Amino acid sequence: MRTLDTLGDLRSRTVVVRCDLNVPLDGETITDDGRVRASLATIRELREAGARVVLISHLGRPAGAPDPRYSLRPVAVRMVELLDAPVGFVTETVGPEAEAARAALGDGDVLLLENLRFNPGETSKDAEERRAFAAELARGADAFVSDGFGVVHRRQASVTELAELLPSAAGRLVAAELEVLQRLTVNPARPYAVALGGSKVSDKLGVIAHLLERVDTLLVGGGMVFTFLAAQGHRIGASLLEADQLDTVRGYLAEAERRGVRIILPTDIVVAEAFAADAAHAVVPADDIESSPFGAAGIGLDIGPESARAFAAAIDDAATVFWNGPMGVFEMSAFAAGTRAVAQALTDTAGFTVVGGGDSAAAVRALGFADDRFGHISTGGGASLEYLEGKSLPGLEVLA
Repeated sequence: MRTLDTLGDLRSRTVVVRCDLNVPLDGETITDDGRVRASLATIRELREAGARVVLISHLGRPAGAPDPRYSLRPVAVRMVELLDAPVGFVTETVGPEAEAARAALGDGDVLLLENLRFNPGETSKDAEERRAFAAELARGADAFVSDGFGVVHRRQASVTELAELLPSAAGRLVAAELEVLQRLTVNPARPYAVALGGSKVSDKLGVIAHLLERVDTLLVGGGMVFTFLAAQGHRIGASLLEADQLDTVRGYLAEAERRGVRIILPTDIVVAEAFAADAAHAVVPADDIESSPFGAAGIGLDIGPESARAFAAAIDDAATVFWNGPMGVFEMSAFAAGTRAVAQALTDTAGFTVVGGGDSAAAVRALGFADDRFGHISTGGGASLEYLEGKSLPGLEVLA
């Protein structure tokens, strides 16, 4: 894969950098700036090389038209603080204002353009429409750097077509993410444990199937665990269930047994009267969820303390650990203990630990864990999972 080192001398050259600055916002307040921080290494290196840096990114899912709720302006403000340097911002991605701002850049200057997805060509299903938009993004530029790992699994104008129109290379973030994923898939240090959570089994079908051939231990928590428990014949009350996945999960359990892979499911569950932060709740055996005071109306919202200890012990025994998906509804403090226990175990183990982006990254930061306490926190939940499924990622293929 081509990297920054293949682009040669970048002084006085205009370099378009595709970042992933898709941060969560509360109004105009960034609630987790992890992706902004992750983009800084490449930006700083380009500035020091004397490049004229034009940053592009999406934020949220606007419907191909300007929407103030998804403006990147708050990101520009935060980037000024983190870079300790000026960062220009314009309210369009292509057009006369953007063109003038790009032309005015000096060596080492940084400009952030408005949300790519305000333009329908960015995510169009029509390759020619994407290519036309990419051509506008490429106008006046000398090189392209792909550094938004969270979008390399997408075929979008700023990810694939733009890389074909300009001399292109992976930025330091994309290169680092790929190196980590290769450590997880090519001769990982053993024992190798994977902890999966989140709400739905269907979101993880491909990665579970692929990992059963590679891991020693699979820990299952979060909302997806109730489909596993139901597949074993247990009653789960009103907990989340994907009934159409029961046969698939039974197949996973049988395949794991055949391969000698240890699947660890919770032995106790925190069951609540309702899906609410202040709901009454109780800890009950995982194989008898309806024994809670709430009967068949009870909803499982976290793994229990016994399970948390067992998960932590399995993580501590591992030499390589990949974690994707919270163990419960961590946004509600009463149901955050399982996720906190897994995060703590990852910081305590001597093994190589990877937090798989998305809700997992948001959880560890929300619970007060510093990024540097983990081996790596990915910026691309979906992209990481697709790589671990064995899928090819178009945004990486185009950089080969």
